[in-house]
Amino acid sequence: MIVCKEFPDREFSSQEELFKALKENKPSLIALKKSTEKRTDSISYVNSEVSKELVNNKEENGSNTEVDKLQVKVVINTTNFIDSHNDLHINGIWNKSVSDNSNKGFLHLQEHDRDFDKVISDNAKGYVESVSWKSLGLPYNGKTEALIFDSIIEKKRNEFMFKQYANGWVKNHSVGMRYVKIDLAVNSESEWDKDEKEVWDKYYNVIANKEVADERGYFWVVSEAKIIEGSAVVMGSNSATPTISVENKTEADNITSEIKEEPSIDTQKRKRSVII
Repeated sequence: MIVCKEFPDREFSSQEELFKALKENKPSLIALKKSTEKRTDSISYVNSEVSKELVNNKEENGSNTEVDKLQVKVVINTTNFIDSHNDLHINGIWNKSVSDNSNKGFLHLQEHDRDFDKVISDNAKGYVESVSWKSLGLPYNGKTEALIFDSIIEKKRNEFMFKQYANGWVKNHSVGMRYVKIDLAVNSESEWDKDEKEVWDKYYNVIANKEVADERGYFWVVSEAKIIEGSAVVMGSNSATPTISVENKTEADNITSEIKEEPSIDTQKRKRSVII
């Protein structure tokens, strides 16, 4: 029997039965996705091997220098990767939202919590950058468009997250977003699913984690979304979202921790459980 998130109270005897249900309910499923804000959903997890160092400058006499402000560069989301919502964000998804917000800062939050004590920064600079998967510590060929936040973290505002970043403990991030343009891709040869098969064929080759698409047989293509906020999370629905650098902004002698450019495959610690 097959179960899926779209129909939590139903079981399907075959993929074709599931595909038919997806096709029949496609308009209402898309409307539901658009009406709901998407956040992290910790079902799949990949641990990128990232080099991190404690941010702790010392004066020449050896005494600790008080650090009260950090600048962090973090990956909030990446394209061409099927996440635990079964969504494939494609290149260009963030362009309009970033452009619309060019004169304002984004919210950088702790675990999507919008209480005052969970704000990490309310003035994060957001932009899109093309980077290789290997630079993010993942064993895929090619590149992805990463949604990146540059944030200044003040210790007096959120001391807990200040320490998490300073110690290199923040390994995943997540985007709080609303769907704008979305379509269904289905790997079916049925005449019933002809349009959805065309979407599958159009985007399948750009997927980094094709094994997820192959196992499920369908995915949602998100070509445009609105950024609501970006959050530090323990496990992200898109696990290819590491911290790139942490820089001490108090001293002139900054200590910056960078991602290793191409970690060896045998250092990758990868875990994934998939629900169809």
